[in-house]
Amino acid sequence: MAELAAVRRDAMAALRPPPRLDLADWVEANVYLPSSLAAHPGRMRLWPHQVEMARSMGDPAVERVSILKSARVGYTQLAVAMLGNFVANDPGPILVVLPAESDCREMIVGNVEPVFAESPALRAALSSAESDRDTLFSRRFRGGSLKLVSARAPRNLRGHTARVLLLDEVDGFEVDVRGEGDPVALAERRTATFGNRKIVMGSTPVHEGTSRILRAYERSDRRVYECACPACGERHELRWADIRWPDDQPARAFWACPTCGGVVEDRDKPAFIRSGRWRATAPEVKDHHGYRVSALVSLLPNAAWGRLAAEFLEAKKSPQTLQSFVNTVLGEAWRDDGEAIDEGALANRRESFGLDAIPPEALVVTAGCDVQDDRVEISTVGWTKDGAALVLAHDVVWGSPLQSDTWAEVDDLLRRSWPHPNGGTLRVDAAVVDSGSGGHTDAVYAFCRPRTARRVFAGKGVAGFARPMAEMSKAKALRLILVGVDAIKSQIMNRLQSGASIRFGASLSLTWFEQLASERRVVRYVRGQPYRAFERISGRRSEALDCLVYATAARQLVHVSLDRREEEVATAAAPPKRPNVVRSAWLDS
Repeated sequence: MAELAAVRRDAMAALRPPPRLDLADWVEANVYLPSSLAAHPGRMRLWPHQVEMARSMGDPAVERVSILKSARVGYTQLAVAMLGNFVANDPGPILVVLPAESDCREMIVGNVEPVFAESPALRAALSSAESDRDTLFSRRFRGGSLKLVSARAPRNLRGHTARVLLLDEVDGFEVDVRGEGDPVALAERRTATFGNRKIVMGSTPVHEGTSRILRAYERSDRRVYECACPACGERHELRWADIRWPDDQPARAFWACPTCGGVVEDRDKPAFIRSGRWRATAPEVKDHHGYRVSALVSLLPNAAWGRLAAEFLEAKKSPQTLQSFVNTVLGEAWRDDGEAIDEGALANRRESFGLDAIPPEALVVTAGCDVQDDRVEISTVGWTKDGAALVLAHDVVWGSPLQSDTWAEVDDLLRRSWPHPNGGTLRVDAAVVDSGSGGHTDAVYAFCRPRTARRVFAGKGVAGFARPMAEMSKAKALRLILVGVDAIKSQIMNRLQSGASIRFGASLSLTWFEQLASERRVVRYVRGQPYRAFERISGRRSEALDCLVYATAARQLVHVSLDRREEEVATAAAPPKRPNVVRSAWLDS
């Protein structure tokens, strides 16, 4: 009877579901970090704010996990550890979607492979008998597969199904306006056949109106990490408004309790953070855990409050760097100022400089050329050491771009040089000529091809706020610059609204300012998904804006030492060397 009872117990045990795996415990026992990824290599130790995130990632009762985050909070390492858990303990088809192919390469080569190679429990996990079918972005393992796909090619998602879906940096995904729509929605459809699917989404937010991670977090149970004030015991989420420091002493930054004013110094930050716990502010949501976390809770040395305070003081000097601070340090979405640009106010900011009076702070000069049917327009822009743009002049060359005389005059303008007030000479360091409008592409190519040694390049605008401002096309026949027009226009608009980092020369006309303010940022919807775009204001031309966009792209192509350039322009230009003349004997005969 005893033996029969033992058999029955064993049979019943086999029918019970396996005990729920605590992912946090498994990670700390089995995942090892190499020296290339961690200041303290070896067994991974989760930070206090990571423990519950890990448990949500491994909990089969939780279908979705959305993490609204800053940088420096250990998200990438946690995501790789999660992948390791599913590969080793709960295999199935896994799909990872990142903004671009370069991100996929960095994830697999820079993170997944080193961590798996360092961890004994994972070392052989991505090896299979079918290794000849593996590629850089597609790996097979016993019971499943791991595939990485770029969101820029949403059609690549068609052939994949996944039970585990990891979406990383979703605010960097671009909506395929003319194609298949939002890559997040397309990826989530790949999991529809699995009743036990897991969807993990994490991202640094970018813009409030279009932030995917912000919308996902709002649909979750919206957890916040609250630490207990040692003075009064009240718990608070750490917010930037509560980080204080004495005047001109950011290194002494501290946290001040919004309830009692109690102070936590940075040296006491580790104990303070360990006192924290997550609280769901929308507990009625059961299967979607959301986490909001910023660098203020990070225990990395480069996230000390004093270090962050110093970064803030530097970042607030321009809207671009301030937005980066808000996004990547505070983990908050940036709210665009929706007010239109006032061209009259811009015109009133003209200063008494120009090509005949170069400002002493100008160290680099670039040009942007816009090509029309009957003219070529050129804006010449100086650039300071701290990145401010000085619009020195705007010229119009009248004539068809299909005629050589027109381009000869353009070439003359791009060959000019100007005396620098410190004694040296400035020339056009780089120029980008628009090749994408009208029927002038071949003429632009013919003009730019023999002048690439002078950094005179044909340019073509490409849409997308996540695009680089300037990158070389992969086409081998021509050195074509792909210009991220949306990214540059967004930067220009932020600069114009801040009133500081774009300055204007005296010769610019009122018409030029009207054209500069010819577009505005709007939010549109494609298949229900919002995306940011620029919209032309009715009745306005945009040549000035386009020229400034291309001149800004050209600045990305100039890689000179500005310290050395300062020395060069402080040295008087040497007189041109006289040619050697050999006197012929027959002249004297």
